[in-house]
Amino acid sequence: MKPKTRRLYVVLLALLALGTAAALVLNAFEDNLVFFYSPTDLKAKNVPPGQAIRIGGLVEEGSLVKDGLNSHFKITDGAQTVAVAYTGNLPDLFREGQGIVTFGRLDAGGTFQAEEVLAKHDENYMPPEVADALKAAGQWMPERK
Repeated sequence: MKPKTRRLYVVLLALLALGTAAALVLNAFEDNLVFFYSPTDLKAKNVPPGQAIRIGGLVEEGSLVKDGLNSHFKITDGAQTVAVAYTGNLPDLFREGQGIVTFGRLDAGGTFQAEEVLAKHDENYMPPEVADALKAAGQWMPERK
């Protein structure tokens, strides 16, 4: 076999290996990718039940119902609301009217089954995703940062 032909085979084999490695890495990223949605985005994009997502917004006033470790509340961006069910201790800073981000999955009935609830950490902080979603919905309050 000529050196030129051998070199061509080595280059083609290297490109094949590189392509395979890139495909495996991209596939792994896709499995671990978690998207953020506001309640309006969630309704508009028809996210399939069972897909891991994050949603954020404000806890709707008067929507919090606690029964032991089970909590039910609604998240709103001013335009749409999403019902959320969570089992566990809510963060100490969690309260109605506050900005939060939750991680979980939608069930077949449209209720968001939260696995984790994150509340803002002081009176001035608003998670950037929540602030952007509220601005897009026209519900941004200037006194919140």
